[in-house]
Amino acid sequence: MKVKSIHLRRLQLPMQEPFETSFGVEEDKDVILVQLETESGCMGYAECVAMSAPLYSEETTGTAWHILTDFLVPFLFQTPALTDLTRVEDLLQVRHHFARFKRNQMAKAALEMALWDAFAAETNTPLADLLGGDKVAIPVGISVGIQSSTTALLKKVEGYLKQGFQRIKVKIKPGYDLEPLTALRQAFGDIPLMADANSAYTLADVDTFRRLDSLGLMMIEQPLAHDDLFDHATLQQQLATPICLDESIHHAEDAQKAIEHGACRIINLKLGRVGGFGEALAIHEVCQAHGVPLWCGGMLETGIGRLHNIAITALPGFTLPGDTAPSARYFAEDLIDPPVVFTRPGFLAVEPLCGVGARVRADRLEKWTVEEAHLTRKDVVGL
Repeated sequence: MKVKSIHLRRLQLPMQEPFETSFGVEEDKDVILVQLETESGCMGYAECVAMSAPLYSEETTGTAWHILTDFLVPFLFQTPALTDLTRVEDLLQVRHHFARFKRNQMAKAALEMALWDAFAAETNTPLADLLGGDKVAIPVGISVGIQSSTTALLKKVEGYLKQGFQRIKVKIKPGYDLEPLTALRQAFGDIPLMADANSAYTLADVDTFRRLDSLGLMMIEQPLAHDDLFDHATLQQQLATPICLDESIHHAEDAQKAIEHGACRIINLKLGRVGGFGEALAIHEVCQAHGVPLWCGGMLETGIGRLHNIAITALPGFTLPGDTAPSARYFAEDLIDPPVVFTRPGFLAVEPLCGVGARVRADRLEKWTVEEAHLTRKDVVGL
């Protein structure tokens, strides 16, 4: 596969409703899409999951655009090993080539995953098969943002349970934790329930977590600092509820250290956060070796990112329901058609898609694009 050009788009996509977490509210999807064309005319797509503001991580759509246009894409066209790929092993090496650039995992992931997606199209191989997946369907849960009242929360969760979601995740923050989670337990009994703190607490809040222990949660996700392993290990020793790490895991080495130090018992893998498919496969290997459950987290992705999440979740180590809800959960008009939908309540099909290009609606890309850049080897290298 020889890379011919890369088209970057920045889109503003309206969301169905605002989504609130402990660090802020997202009302519209500000997203960068990478469209990669090969010399044979095949297309690969991927999205960058960075947010408009550096709240979940240090990256933003603005910084990702800069890193892609000024560093990663030029470097790709200057590096023959990145523009002429013949084997899956070549794709697995992309993360090592990009390692010279520090951090910026979400920008790296968008370009790396577009290469995988294009390779799937070029070789007429389902993406899930390229990654080593063996499932035909995956169970999914739902992430529920912070609500205006407990009554509103209960109403939303009741609706999601009726739709068949296999797990309920509730965003929490100091002052909004024990009361809503207790209300859910009282209203719905022993449903699969977890809490996501998005780094909103410290070790000084240990009493709160001990009280949450009584609720029988599946896990508490990322309760402490986004870059911490040691305090999480201290907290885990004091809790029966498993801690799940999200923001703290960027590489397979992070996963290895977190497991060895007892900082978590579960890991949430987000493709953008770890830099793409290659690093995700390395983390999957670490978790399987240690018997640590994995699940795929969500970043309010468009259908393009959702299809990629489904492909990685087809791997055997993903044993817990992820956050890849159907498209209609977030968008009235997704970028793909047909959209991601349940094949039966709470389950999504792992479709044999040879890249996601056949599902992308070009007219919708044009409709929501606010900025774009078309780059070729000549543009960035001068050859």
